[in-house]
Amino acid sequence: QVQLLESGGGLVQPGGSLRLSCATSGNIFRINTMGWYRQGPGKERELVALITSAFSTMYADSVKGRFTVSRDNAKNTVYLKMNSLKPEDSAVYFCYLNVNAMNYWGKGTLVTVSP
Repeated sequence: QVQLLESGGGLVQPGGSLRLSCATSGNIFRINTMGWYRQGPGKERELVALITSAFSTMYADSVKGRFTVSRDNAKNTVYLKMNSLKPEDSAVYFCYLNVNAMNYWGKGTLVTVSP
């Protein structure tokens, strides 16, 4: 059974940084895509960043130049380094895995950007 567990959320001031981590467990085929989505208050879930097992990446326009997604294939772990955080980045951040045409989600970690 595949499981995803996020960590690293919290409260940070505008302009600050945070690093999210997502550890996986279960039997995961090595060719996959991992990444992050987020859902702010009263908003729909939206893509933040994705990274393939070949290390190709894509980002939402709103986070380009500020966020960096990375992964450790040996550990099937994905990270999100968030710099220059803004109040509008406040959201629950969900880890995402696509493997063998199946989508898996973590339960989310809350990021709050506030003075």
